[in-house]
Amino acid sequence: MFKRPANLFGFDRVALRQFFDALGERPYRADQVLQWVHQQGETEFASMTNLSKPLRAKLQDMTCLEAPSVVSEQVSADGTRKWLLRLDDDNGIEMVFIPESERGTLCISSQVGCALNCTFCSTGAHGYNRNLTSAEIIGQIWLAHRMLGCVEKENRVITNVVFMGMGEPMLNFDNVVTTLNILLDDFTYGLSRRRVTVSTAGVVPKIDALKLMCPVSLAISLHAPNDELRNKLVPLNRKYPVAALLDACRRYVSGESRSRITFEYVMLAGLNDSKSCAHELIEVLRGVPAKVNLIPYNAVPGFAFQRSDTATIDRFRDQMLAAGIMTITRKTRGEDIAAACGQLAGKFHDRTHRSTRWRRYRHTVELTA
Repeated sequence: MFKRPANLFGFDRVALRQFFDALGERPYRADQVLQWVHQQGETEFASMTNLSKPLRAKLQDMTCLEAPSVVSEQVSADGTRKWLLRLDDDNGIEMVFIPESERGTLCISSQVGCALNCTFCSTGAHGYNRNLTSAEIIGQIWLAHRMLGCVEKENRVITNVVFMGMGEPMLNFDNVVTTLNILLDDFTYGLSRRRVTVSTAGVVPKIDALKLMCPVSLAISLHAPNDELRNKLVPLNRKYPVAALLDACRRYVSGESRSRITFEYVMLAGLNDSKSCAHELIEVLRGVPAKVNLIPYNAVPGFAFQRSDTATIDRFRDQMLAAGIMTITRKTRGEDIAAACGQLAGKFHDRTHRSTRWRRYRHTVELTA
């Protein structure tokens, strides 16, 4: 039997049917509860009128439906929204909604902080606390639907969900896969696989596992075309070097004729934006159906990195396009509220003490400047 109270936000349809079966109830009750919660936004069991009163009382006694709570909301000049969310243990995570003319993208977090410590990323500099539960991940989506429905007065404001917020999704694999199952379910949000993207810095074994379990769209935070440079920018590369990562990408799209993998490439002035870097990137992506997103670096206070200038980014993009690789420059959104790529930080207890070391480093830099 399940521990009490079981947070039903974290149950996909298979798990929820098993739960009702263990209660001696018909499995289709799971479908009804999923619709109430995710399509109607209902969290009060007493209001789920197509369930029997005894079942509603049993659910009230044994389970709960608890999402993270909203601490604050910021709205950018470009319409981007960022929320700071509080978890039960008082840790804080961030979630971002990016509205566009033909779609709305929700960027969600999978961990409290991030353990990877990519050298240009604010999230990594603030350290790491723990994985989010599946209930805490799907709770972000439930909250966003509820809040944006009130704001936008539309039924389908969120068209795309990306796991590009705080954390490395592949290091919280089981909870992320459960969340994916919920997102794709017709009894909940009914999103297509191509509208859900998991981003990873390159945890190779989990890329292979994702293909087997739930092959949604995949994004790779690449940022460098060779091991020497990527080891400095993305320390995970020392464990899973570029060649192994690209082989995993080829396996991921094998047998999928229309699939492309998105490669994220942050443009850092004087580091990875040269003509030779573009040439190397073209070579390493050979044989991979790829789309490259060039990301102008979003400034983080205390970081020494600088954004490549527009002319350099345009030249890099044109060189990639000339080689036949689909390449775009991502428009920076939400930078004025620190909601852009690499800027999410949240508020949490850092078990790694990385944030303390970073504050000391910044203080030293400021004293010697």
